[in-house]
Formats: sequence, structure tokens, C-alpha cells
Amino acid sequence: MMRGHLFVLSGPSGAGKGTLRKALFRSLPDLVYSISCTTRPPRHGEREGIDYRFISAEGFEELAVAGAFLEEASVHGHRYGTLREDVERQLEAGRDVVLEIDVQGARQIKRHFPEAVLLFVLPPSLGELERRLRTRGTENEESVILRLKNAECEMGEVGDYDHSIVNDDFVRAVAELRAIVKRYREQRPTGRGGKEHDLS
Repeated sequence: MMRGHLFVLSGPSGAGKGTLRKALFRSLPDLVYSISCTTRPPRHGEREGIDYRFISAEGFEELAVAGAFLEEASVHGHRYGTLREDVERQLEAGRDVVLEIDVQGARQIKRHFPEAVLLFVLPPSLGELERRLRTRGTENEESVILRLKNAECEMGEVGDYDHSIVNDDFVRAVAELRAIVKRYREQRPTGRGGKEHDLS
């Protein structure tokens, strides 16, 4: 059986990557979303095991020490990580997997999976990003300032990604993301006879 594709979706907080990812999955429901672990508390409407696995700092550290994470990062004062076993199981079954992770994690994934497709979601501008962060009402002033500062750094790494999508028009951005994914899916990986994944 041929291994699946691995798609990595990144972008600054407030760029709309989560909303785009959900729309992509409605359009291509056979994709698999790998749910990340995080030590941050759930936001309004987020559900355990659907949006994230919400775990304690101690539990996260235990998994990290055990080598359970394919990638992990500290973002905005909280830790995030993707469980290695989750991703490998789906890829081995020939399913295409989507990760929604930050740029730190994307770098780690690309080292382990050189053939992973990195997709970066950009806001139309930093001003619009600030407006979105303030409008959603989930961050205090200190958090907004931190996220904007981090966004500038993250957007500076867009050149390391295979594709970038400006989320200025949602319908167009979804269509662009869907077209990119479909194009790669039409070129199936060669499986075990092709590139090997270094998970060391």
C-alpha cells in the first residue's frame, strides 16, 4: 500500500488557518486531521479530542521525555505537540494527513519528512491581523501584543514553505488551498520503495 501525503498548515494566530482547515475538510472529507496535544486551556467552543488534546504540563513533559512527539514547540507560553504514533499509523494506511502547527513544529516535520508539503496562511496585513485578534475576544491586551510580535517573526519564514495563501477573501483562499491539496494527491507517493522517513 502506498503511504499517504503529509500536509502541514501554518500561519500566525488570527490568520484564519483553523477556519480554512475546517472548510478544506468539508470539501475533502477523506483527509485525516492529526489532533495536537496542548497545555493551554480550551477556548470557547473547543472540544477535547476534536480540536486538541488538552493535557497538563506534567503530562506533556512525560510524553516529551518518552519521545512520543513527532514535533513539539512552545508558543505564546504554552506547549504544543503532535504524537508520532498518530501520524505514522495514518500514513502507513495510505491516508493523507493534515497537521495544523506553528513554524517551529513545521521545521521539525520537514526534517523528518522531507516530502511533507508545507502550506503557510498569511493575513492581508498586520493591521487586519490585529483587528481579527481583537474582534475574536479571546485574548487580553498583553496576549494580543505578544501574538502580533510573534506573527511578524513567523511571516518572515514564509519563504521556507512550499506554498503561501493570503486569506483576504475566504472563498478564494479555500479554493486555492483545496486546489493545492488535490494537485499533490493526484501524484501519489511511491511508498516504501520511494523516500524513506527518518523518524530518529
